[in-house]
Amino acid sequence: MDQLEKNIDSVRRRIAAAAQRSGRDAGEITLVAVSKFVDIELVRRAMELGLTTLAENRVQELARKAPLLPDARWHIIGHLQTNKVGRAVELAELIHSVDSLRLLEAIDKKAKELNKIQDILLEVNISSEESKYGLTTEEFHYIINKLRDYPSVRLRGLMAMAPNFENKELCRPVFRDAARLFGEIKGGGVNILSMGMSGDFEIAVEEGATHVRVGSAIFKEGFAR
Repeated sequence: MDQLEKNIDSVRRRIAAAAQRSGRDAGEITLVAVSKFVDIELVRRAMELGLTTLAENRVQELARKAPLLPDARWHIIGHLQTNKVGRAVELAELIHSVDSLRLLEAIDKKAKELNKIQDILLEVNISSEESKYGLTTEEFHYIINKLRDYPSVRLRGLMAMAPNFENKELCRPVFRDAARLFGEIKGGGVNILSMGMSGDFEIAVEEGATHVRVGSAIFKEGFAR
């Protein structure tokens, strides 16, 4: 078992344990492997080990890697500028980071051109950090009520990020608030709560995440435990 396989096994075991602690089925949780700055061969090896849902922060990296790994299910998780929407809609199965009405409009317009229904998540800045992108709770509710005007976009859920606390337990109230907001819209095809990264994904799972976005705990050596 090489280091990558050990890391993936460790992350999967940690997800399963967190799910068990919260009375959940680990099979409900999707591990999204964040491949930013990762060599394409290492990403290909991760796919061979079963990680087929991949994510990039930047559209440029997605455009470079997607043609080389056509069997992957590609997500965009980073801040998306409106001038990059075209390629994002062409290549991404799911866009996690819709954080403005203007961006929503641009995605809808491009998806209509491509005769595609684009799946999206609304990114909510639960902790109101000035350094983070995302909708306020008020903006979130406003956009929810406007979605019918954008028929080429399909809402699948929401995305949230916790502050980078040294004490990861401090992330719990943020994830809990995100889960509460998600509960207001959950139902039917709205079934994705994307939250949790390498440092805090176990707490995110305990608080209801359906998708965790994990990069360094998978692709950097020394993270297996």
